Amino acid sequence: MTQRQAIVSVVFVVYTAGLLWIAWIAWRRTRNLSDYILGGRSLSSGVAALSAGASDMSGWLLLGLPGFAYAAGLESLWIAGGLLLGTWFNWLLVARRLRRYSVITNDSLTLPDFLERRFRDDRRWLRTVSAVFILLFFVFYTSSGLVAGGKLFHAVFDLSYHWAVVAGCAAILIYTVARGFLAVSWTDVLQGLLMAVVLALVPVIAVHGLGGWASSFEGVAHRNPELLNPFTHADGKSLGVIAALSLLGWGLGYFGQPHILARFKAIHSPEALPAARRIAMTWVVLSMVGAVLVGVVGVAFVAPPLAGADTEKVFIIMVNTLFHPVVAGVCLAAILAAIMSTADSQMLVAASALTEDLYRAFLRREAGHVELVWAGRIAVVLIAVVALALAWDPGRKVLDLVAYAWGGFGAAFGPVLLMSLYWRRMTRNGALAGMLVGGTVVVIWKHLSGGWFDLYELVPGFVLALIAIFVVSILDRPPPAEIGVEFDEASAKRGGA
Repeated sequence: MTQRQAIVSVVFVVYTAGLLWIAWIAWRRTRNLSDYILGGRSLSSGVAALSAGASDMSGWLLLGLPGFAYAAGLESLWIAGGLLLGTWFNWLLVARRLRRYSVITNDSLTLPDFLERRFRDDRRWLRTVSAVFILLFFVFYTSSGLVAGGKLFHAVFDLSYHWAVVAGCAAILIYTVARGFLAVSWTDVLQGLLMAVVLALVPVIAVHGLGGWASSFEGVAHRNPELLNPFTHADGKSLGVIAALSLLGWGLGYFGQPHILARFKAIHSPEALPAARRIAMTWVVLSMVGAVLVGVVGVAFVAPPLAGADTEKVFIIMVNTLFHPVVAGVCLAAILAAIMSTADSQMLVAASALTEDLYRAFLRREAGHVELVWAGRIAVVLIAVVALALAWDPGRKVLDLVAYAWGGFGAAFGPVLLMSLYWRRMTRNGALAGMLVGGTVVVIWKHLSGGWFDLYELVPGFVLALIAIFVVSILDRPPPAEIGVEFDEASAKRGGA
């Protein structure tokens, strides 16, 4: 190990020790399943906002998005814009109603739990189907974090990719099993702030080294002038309607992400949501702009040019080139922060699906809180093993894995959740149809290509799920009157956002 790697390693150890200290404090406050899954609904505005952002963005913010911006240039602004709009509408349309209505529906802890109680589903079809989709897509989502971790540990410690993936998986696993939702949220604040600072710092320092913004963009134009045109691909072809809709369509995914929705339910009061929304939007704008600039400026900064899956290493290369090992260690720790802040949240939600929605619902209804917490931790291990198998191929891209999981959640749960919060006439069968259509379309569409089949699978999945919900609900018997009373109560308390 070189002297530089040794210094970076020390920074990693110090950073990890700080996270474990926070985790230990939160461990002592985890007494039951509500604490483990939602932190006892005690999050402040700032913690909820930064935790939602950090758990949302994951390693793809520092690896996948800069890598895409490096390869595609300002075309990446379309995906950034879609995500910004999606974040804002999610906080505006979903957060307050979900926070209130999840309490009214018998203090629902998980998304499957909420849907079952919202529609009085005594047969438990909604719980079962939603839990299956959560497990399916979170395995792919978690594997994206392991791929990102593998690339990070390979770059920092010069490990082979496979040993690097195993090391990253072990770190995330130990970190998650020992914690729970409250520790996840607390450490997300630290990690979210670190990610934002680093993403703002790296492109600014790189531009200074290149002689200013003008010379930096001249360097990009010298490599490929099409990278500075947001309306063309890197090869000069026009962006086109399908490509634009695909990139903007990423914003639709926000309405169905269980690990983000959990932050809305966990905030201490609905009145704290407007402040949380402002904090969240500020963080997302800074982070998105920084990530795109890292990739675009990296075109002029990094030589020789990167290609294929290596484009996702642009942030790592720039950090190692620009900074002293101590500063580089902190910046690279930001990648670890991004990976861990999302992977632990994803594993926690997937574990809750296994524990709360399958294990207790169908196998051990009399299980106590201690048993359920430990069942959740065992579930985390099982999920990690499957995700590790998916991440074993070194040719996988972080952004590709994230896109599939993001689309799956957005189409399977987004339309169902939105309609369930705003349409009293929606029925149990309508919700089930929307979930099945949305999730299935994503799985099938992913394997098709050519013409409109090149459209990002989230978009057709989302639209067709909405249609399925409306048609089946209209043809179905109206829901019981008492559900309407509860719905009106939640709506009346919503107030201004």
